This record gives sequence, C-alpha cells and structure tokens, in this order.
Amino acid sequence: MKSFRLERVFLPTAVVVVSAVGLLLAAGTNGVEPLKLIVEGSIGWPPFESGSSPKVGDTVMVWVPIALASAGLIVTFNAGMWNIGIEGQIIMGAIFAAFVAREVSASRPILILLTIVAGAVGGLLWGLLVGVLRTAGGVNEIFGGLGLDFVAASITTYLIIDPWRRAGVASTSGTDPFPDAALLPSLGGTRFSPLAVAIALLAIVGVWVLFRGTLYGLKLKAVGRNRPSAFLMGIPTNRYLLGAFMICGALAGIAGTSQATGFHYRLIPAISGGYGFLAILVVLLARFRAFWVVPISFFFAMIAVGSSQLQLRLDVNSALGGVLQGVLVLAAMFGLGWSAYRIRQRIAAAGEEPG
Repeated sequence: MKSFRLERVFLPTAVVVVSAVGLLLAAGTNGVEPLKLIVEGSIGWPPFESGSSPKVGDTVMVWVPIALASAGLIVTFNAGMWNIGIEGQIIMGAIFAAFVAREVSASRPILILLTIVAGAVGGLLWGLLVGVLRTAGGVNEIFGGLGLDFVAASITTYLIIDPWRRAGVASTSGTDPFPDAALLPSLGGTRFSPLAVAIALLAIVGVWVLFRGTLYGLKLKAVGRNRPSAFLMGIPTNRYLLGAFMICGALAGIAGTSQATGFHYRLIPAISGGYGFLAILVVLLARFRAFWVVPISFFFAMIAVGSSQLQLRLDVNSALGGVLQGVLVLAAMFGLGWSAYRIRQRIAAAGEEPG
C-alpha cells in the first residue's frame, strides 16, 4: 500500500519536472533561469526577500480569485456538472460590484460589504441561469456556460464604452477608478488585502466541511455519481444541481469583486483574467480536494505574475508562462492517469496469484 502511495506521488511529479525542463530547453533557454525569473517576478529572489512585498501582494491577489473559483468548481464538479460558465460568473460579479462601487455612497465598511455581497449575487444569478438552462431547458452546461461567458464579456465591453465610459476619453481600457471607500483594504504600498485572503480561505474550508461533514454535501455527491439513482432515492436532483451552480456562482462573483476592487480598482474588459478556466485546471490537478487548491493555485498565480520577467530579461515572449501552465497540467494529468493504470494492473496481478 505504501508503494502505491509513493507511485501516485512520485510519477506525476517526475513527469511534470521533466516536461517543464524540456519545454524551457525547447524555447531556447537553459531550463533553469526562466524558473528562477518566474519566482523572482512573483515572490522575489531569494523568495520573500526584503523589498519583495509588492510582488508578493500582486501574486496573492491573483491567487485569491483562482482559489475562490476553484472552491466553487469543486462543488459543481462533485455534482457532476462541468461549469465552464465560471468565467462569465466572475465577470458578472465584477460588474455588480462595480455598479455598487460607482453608484452607492456609504461609509467604507458598509460600502465594501455591499460590493462583496453584490458581486456574490451577480455571480450567483449567472450561475443559476446556467443551472436553469441545464435542468429546465436541457441545455448542456458546457455549451450554456460558454455562451453566457461571451454574453457577460460583451456586457462588460458595452458598459465600458457607453454608460460607464471615462469622461472625455474615447477608450475601451476601462472605467474611471472606483472611489477609495469602495476598494478592499490593503497593506500599505501593496495590493495585499487580508480581507480577500480570509474570504478565500474561509471558502476553501467551507467547501471542505460541506463534503466532509454535511448531509447536503453527501447528497450532492450522490447526485454527481449517479443522478437517476439519487432521484429514485428521493433526492430532488434538479434542486441540488441548481444549489451547486448557485454556490459556485456566488464564490466566482466574489472572485470578480476581488479583481475589480482589490486588483484593478476599476472595471476593465478582461476583468476575469482567464482565472476561471485556470481554476478548472487547478481543480483537476487537486483531484477535487479542497485543501490542495491552496498550494496549486498559488503555484499558478506565481506563473501568471512572474512570467512577465521572461520577456524583460530573456527576450522570450511572456506567453511562454501560459504554455508552461498548460504543459504542466497535461503532464500531471498524464502522470496521474498512468500511475492509476499501473496501480490497477498491480492489484489485478496480485488478485490472480494462487493461494
């Protein structure tokens, strides 16, 4: 049994390391320097050295939306649903939060709370729409989600170029900055927001508790494993699916709030940053385990922030960071699949032994 565990850990890790070094060598680098630059650009070199606080703050605030979206996706994946529409849910959360930040006047604590709640509501409603299309309309959640992603992105562009356009500026770069009272509180000189980090960690713990210690989570898993059987057992499957989409959408909407009021400080066209799709990869690598989301999503946040150094220092296109992310995910999934196959073979062989 111990050898099985070692194989499940060692083989995927070895495949990832070899694939990463191979890709970097193929890109014309020495294979080590780009990794060092990614670390330097995200948390400093040596890591967390004095003066690296702004970099660390940026990386943490990229980690927050990835972690929140990943926590939400664990819920829908356990319900058997591929919530590809999470990008749109992040965007709608940012839009709802932006509306409150622009239009509501209140004390700072109240305004921050309202933006977070508004973001959660925006994402929840967009997630609920995907769920309704799936349960009532028979529309596959992948196609419905992708379609709503494009709709949400188009709404963002419309708001930026027309009703929320910057006065005297013909630009699609974004809205005017939000009032300071609407921004997430941060540590001096950085984007690092303890409140955003606390919300992300609470979301991860909450999802873990949901599936480890509640009847709702157990029934949701049953729906995901075998929906017809769950229905025959008396579980209202459609209601549970809608609940899963609502939970995921709310967490994604808070991720959008973090992007709008904690990182960009305004609404921009690409407000989601592609973090919803990245969260799908994180959850697959984490194998739907909540606490593994924390380190894996932070690793991807480091690549997202630190890859800009590749173009500045090595004259290598910063898009290599995105390619590296994809290769690492494919390599890890291959390693996990191969190790699982090898373990099944060994178990089968052991079962065939006489005596």
